[in-house]
Amino acid sequence: MSGDHSRSLGKGSAAPGPVPAGLVRLYSMRFCPYAQRTRLVLRAKGISHEVININLKNKPEWYFEKNPAGLVPVLETSKGQLICESPITCEYLDEAFPGKKLMPSDPYERACQRMLLEDFSKITSLLFKHVLAVKDGQDTTALKAEIAEKFCKLEEGLSLGVGGSRM
Repeated sequence: MSGDHSRSLGKGSAAPGPVPAGLVRLYSMRFCPYAQRTRLVLRAKGISHEVININLKNKPEWYFEKNPAGLVPVLETSKGQLICESPITCEYLDEAFPGKKLMPSDPYERACQRMLLEDFSKITSLLFKHVLAVKDGQDTTALKAEIAEKFCKLEEGLSLGVGGSRM
């Protein structure tokens, strides 16, 4: 169902050929939380796909044709269509592949889920800031409080359920 090229492609590597019919290709990086979101949607929906990991510190020249910004994730279809940015790739996959829907059809409930995801996406950068601050020997008290607050808001949103009222 899904193949994951174990090594990352870097400068000088050959561009992969066209995406085989019936597959979606994900350009990713193993430890990128944004690309991980797209991987989770691919798996949750059971979409046949292959993963090509990109070395983001030494990007292949051809990759800038897939995404001029050189970022991951990027989805490529067998028709050569390219879709960038984590929330957009996830939304595309949910809409383009019938079956189990991940987003509710009700506009208000869908908006509530998006707000919850927006709050959650802020946690990733805060955690990264925390790791860097710890490495630099900085005081992380304020960062810890901000991370705890975000987790509390996330828990609150999950306990209210989709469509629940938010402050």
